[in-house]
Amino acid sequence: MKLEDFIGYPDEKPLDHYSPDGGFAGIFRTVGCIGDSLSSGEFEVLHPTTGAKMYLDRFDYSWGQYIARIAGCTVYNFSRGGMTAKEYNENFGNAMGYFRPELAADAYIVALGVNDLMNRKMPIGEMSDIKDDWRENADTFTGHYAAIIQRYRKIRPEAKFFLLNFPRAQGGDAERNEIADAHAARIAELAEFFGGTYVIDLRTYGPDYNADFRKKFYLGGHLNPAGYLLTARMIVSYIDYIVRHHLEDFTEVGLNGIEYARADGTKKQLL
Repeated sequence: MKLEDFIGYPDEKPLDHYSPDGGFAGIFRTVGCIGDSLSSGEFEVLHPTTGAKMYLDRFDYSWGQYIARIAGCTVYNFSRGGMTAKEYNENFGNAMGYFRPELAADAYIVALGVNDLMNRKMPIGEMSDIKDDWRENADTFTGHYAAIIQRYRKIRPEAKFFLLNFPRAQGGDAERNEIADAHAARIAELAEFFGGTYVIDLRTYGPDYNADFRKKFYLGGHLNPAGYLLTARMIVSYIDYIVRHHLEDFTEVGLNGIEYARADGTKKQLL
């Protein structure tokens, strides 16, 4: 037996391997998916009478619920079509009860930014927009996005966060690509700032969402069932890769929510 065959080799890249059973992502028994339409399994169709576009959140088709079925964990859909970081932080999260302690998760996957930056044209802001008290964060994408992490950290201090950036769109609009690059750079800064936080870098390691990809995996302007399943496979494999290559970071995941003394004499205390 070679241990490397199970935990990976140093030159392995994210998404080099698909984990059909979720791999080491299975150490998280509860996962919260915070996002917009693409986190909600939204399908774009036409109204049968008026012909107007309809947007249907079908959570059972969301990549989060596909992850639940792949890895055997419980996944909460903390999402809705059209969601922004600002709306989530200012009212949606509270209105839906998503910050309740009983819904605390071992890991959170955050996939926000399209509606904030591309559709609402909200300022991305600066890292200095983040304050010790999330209530004092600036009214920018960075301020609200960071506040979401800060608020969940209050509920579950030991939780791990996985932040998604935007995939590549070959031949896409130049302005949107520029925004996507700025978003990716900020997501990387946020991951470093908070610690215990990792980037799922689909912009670098994921496929091009080009015309051929859209033909296979899209239904209108959103994903089709196969597209959501493919996304789940990429995310769960990426999380498996992260855990395998940072095993020391995840030693105490099974003790989340428990106050105890470590063998070295230090204590893990709850907030």
